Amino acid sequence: MKLNSPIVKVKGVGDKTAQTFEKLNIFTVEDVLFHFPRNYFRYPEAITVDEITLLQESQLAIRAVAKKTPVSRNGRNMNITTLEIGEAPKKLELVWFRSPYIKNQIQPGKEYVFFGRMVVKNKRWVMEQSTIYTPEKYNEIAGLLQPVYALTAGVTNNMLIKTIKSVLSDVDLISDYIPAEVRKKYSLCEYNYALKQIHFPDDMDNLIEARRCLVFHEFFLFIMGIQYQKEKQVKDPNGFTFLQDSFVENCIQKLPYPLTNAQERALGEIQADMDSSFVMQRLVQGDVGSGKTIVAFLSMARCAHSGYQSAIMAPTEVLARQHYEGFVKMCEDFGLDFPVVLLTGSMKAKEKREAYAKLEACPNALIVGTHALIQEKAVYSNLALVITDEQHRFGVKQRDVFMEKGQMPHVLVMSATPIPRTLAIIIYGDMDISVIDEVPARRLPIKNCVVDIGYRPKAYDFIVNQVNAGHQAYVICPLVEETENTEGKNATDYAKELSQILPEHVKVGLLHGKMKNDKKNEVMEAFGKNEIQVLVSTTVVEVGVNVPNATVMMIENAEKFGLAQLHQLRGRVGRGNAQSYCIMINTSNSKVAKKRLEILNKSNDGFYIASEDLKLRGPGDFFGIRQSGDLAFDIGDIYQDATELQDAAESVKAILEIDSELEREEHGALKRELQRFVDEQIKNMTL
Repeated sequence: MKLNSPIVKVKGVGDKTAQTFEKLNIFTVEDVLFHFPRNYFRYPEAITVDEITLLQESQLAIRAVAKKTPVSRNGRNMNITTLEIGEAPKKLELVWFRSPYIKNQIQPGKEYVFFGRMVVKNKRWVMEQSTIYTPEKYNEIAGLLQPVYALTAGVTNNMLIKTIKSVLSDVDLISDYIPAEVRKKYSLCEYNYALKQIHFPDDMDNLIEARRCLVFHEFFLFIMGIQYQKEKQVKDPNGFTFLQDSFVENCIQKLPYPLTNAQERALGEIQADMDSSFVMQRLVQGDVGSGKTIVAFLSMARCAHSGYQSAIMAPTEVLARQHYEGFVKMCEDFGLDFPVVLLTGSMKAKEKREAYAKLEACPNALIVGTHALIQEKAVYSNLALVITDEQHRFGVKQRDVFMEKGQMPHVLVMSATPIPRTLAIIIYGDMDISVIDEVPARRLPIKNCVVDIGYRPKAYDFIVNQVNAGHQAYVICPLVEETENTEGKNATDYAKELSQILPEHVKVGLLHGKMKNDKKNEVMEAFGKNEIQVLVSTTVVEVGVNVPNATVMMIENAEKFGLAQLHQLRGRVGRGNAQSYCIMINTSNSKVAKKRLEILNKSNDGFYIASEDLKLRGPGDFFGIRQSGDLAFDIGDIYQDATELQDAAESVKAILEIDSELEREEHGALKRELQRFVDEQIKNMTL
């Protein structure tokens, strides 16, 4: 039996069973083999009824002689079979539903072991649906670690155990692709042995050893897949020559504030890349409010100064317009006579035609837009730099289309999704990374509080006080409109409520994703001009909205959002010089929810919050082709297994340094497995 054999090839698996397995994404022999246990259970030592001391719900193995034949009777809706074991005052009633065959399975005078969950009902001990063993059969499993699998309707744990045992006894051995010297260096057990032990471990030590081996393999293959592709990439030559003068430094001198050390470092790395012999591929990772936009503008201005076009693509029209207005103002402030062009999907046909004409006629334009920048009609004349902002909203494919608009332009990716650097290096194997990990000194830290619904009236009063002081506020809701099956505040009704609750002079606005773009722009423009003081919105404001006058962020049903998302939302305030505040309304009694929100309450550090969020939620594939996918390891955890992650990364690096093409004989199995892995990843991508 081969790994790629359909699951119906396994003994005991028919078409009907195969269909139920499909609900667990089990289609092949390999799928079931890599359906790892989610937990383990150890069968307890069998005891007599006299030895029962627990008076609460518990799983027990009870050894007893059946004194009578079980009684089977038909109830109103089902057959019920019962048997009483033990002697007064300690008796245990065994109950089976829809199992009349039990009556013939148990013979009076014989000893059995009954395993199941004991509960107390009406002061009586009851065990329902117990599994029946002979003492000999139970002794074989007592004390062993038994796998517990993720299940679905129609699939039992026993079904999976039988199937996996059948596969392990019949499947062709899997070639251990990890080179022998790596296995020896890190004391890894043999791969097939690890697979058997992860499902059916002999003891806890063997289980730990098996898991470490499989985690290492998983990390190793993933990192090798990225790094090998990176090694094979032919770097494109740089076809652009930029002026070597003090232009950028002169612009920096005109700023009303100094750049942080992190901003200067990132800007220096970008300039060095653009002056190098090869095309730039760089990710700038910076927390919300860290000042990535000015770094982007200065890089684009340098292009214009050297006679080249540059373009920045934002994920929303609101953000694109803000960039456009900001760039126009900065050009005025710096005394720069560079054309700034806006191109978005909602622009009128005449406006679009004018924008297209400028793309062709202005060889040194700073171009700002949305997805409209990569449409067929957008033709560039001299594109040297492309920037995608908030990269977690774009896919690799979109980025590549953008690049194709020019003659191999430099590529800069900006993201406010902070993740640990080691993980970033692994994920973005095709890119160099700059981290802006400082917030401008002029910005005061945001003051946070997590409160329950009883705090709402005080929050409203606080918002009114802030408005009276000349400031503005956001109120975020998880829903656009009321729905039948989802609880939580909706923006539409909440905006109406607030209009009634707040004083007349406080103008309340509404913003959500279902609104037409021109209406969204109208609302944001009014908010930017302080014609709207309180903006009730969904998470549409999460990405890049910049209103420095806003000092309050109130988030309803905060427990419904991820920590990283909450941090993004919070980053919409604290962008001016005034003290800003974030009020998170927790409507849940869950201890987990409280624990999550407390992390955010205690820290404004996006990198720390993202790490905690990843621990709680699992890492997402932030930037890849699979926009909704997971960086889903079957068994490894990037935090719990940080040592294995580092070891795997180091071993990959060592191998590729001596054999970048994996041509050596000892790397043959690795190369074959790597190709299989890459093919599988491509097949599973959602383009």
